[in-house]
Amino acid sequence: MKEAVFYKALENKKVQCNLCPHHCIIQPDNTGICQVRKNIDGILYSLVYEKPIAQSVDPIEKKPLFHFYPGTKAYSIATVGCNLKCMNCQNYDISQQVVSFFGTSLVSADQIVTAAIKSDATSIAYTYTEPTIFYEYAYDIAELAHKKNLKNVVVTNGFTSLEALDHISPLIDAANIDLKAMSDSFYKKVCKARLQPVLDAIVRYYEHGIWIEITTLLIPGYNDSEQELQQIAEFIYSIDKKIPWHVTAFHPTYKLTDAEPTTSEILEKAVSIGQKAGLNYIYQGNLLQGEDTFCPKCHNLLIKRRGFHIMENNISKQRCPRCNYNLNKDIITNDN
Repeated sequence: MKEAVFYKALENKKVQCNLCPHHCIIQPDNTGICQVRKNIDGILYSLVYEKPIAQSVDPIEKKPLFHFYPGTKAYSIATVGCNLKCMNCQNYDISQQVVSFFGTSLVSADQIVTAAIKSDATSIAYTYTEPTIFYEYAYDIAELAHKKNLKNVVVTNGFTSLEALDHISPLIDAANIDLKAMSDSFYKKVCKARLQPVLDAIVRYYEHGIWIEITTLLIPGYNDSEQELQQIAEFIYSIDKKIPWHVTAFHPTYKLTDAEPTTSEILEKAVSIGQKAGLNYIYQGNLLQGEDTFCPKCHNLLIKRRGFHIMENNISKQRCPRCNYNLNKDIITNDN
């Protein structure tokens, strides 16, 4: 265990956690909503420090990050726990069913970074579950990773306090942020959370100069109306039209089995809406289509993908080979 950051002591040995917008008030011997931050005698502790539940090497495209060192590897880690309760969680076995997974084996930040270097990864990705809830562990790893010239990537639901985000931002190089819907009612019903803090976090990530890409899982009948998709696209455009938007297909899982799987037509509708809103880069996910990168100026094929793999990369010296469009601020590569 390690004493948590971003909390304050209250009367009668209660504490208030300020790591995320839930601001849980936690009684002694209890945990917050995430289930992994516990009040022990008036002190809040992280129960998952140095206790990863998953470690693996993934293509960076799996995060998904298509414009951040494409074709490289990310050393991915996670602990148990999450601060959302998404009914459609794909990793519910480690994000929601926490108690039996704590274990006793410890893996230090140094061991994680060493393993990442040995795997020939360009970055460490804090992923699978919500990185916010293992903040102390992620921070210590990220700090050491930068010293070893590794990049740090978070795959996040965006439900993080701005105070915590500001503190860790110098160590984060890229983020894929879920924008699950543009409806507060969706967030409350499906995720047991709120929309506005996510919108605020997306803006703050961008203001800190962190590379961001946005993902929206389209659930038929829940968040796939033309109006809502247009609102999401317009929000992204209002920040920067160059931000990649990933619209991905839903498959019934966990507690959300009443919705139909997402069709290719729904994804194509979202792409069309995003294009009309002025976004430069929109990608489809989970159906092995619409994954290629095209030049926003002349529409030349720049990167051809199949799943998480790059089949063809035509970018030359950070420019489109056909029209010479400068991609320096559109895609981060080793040439930047």
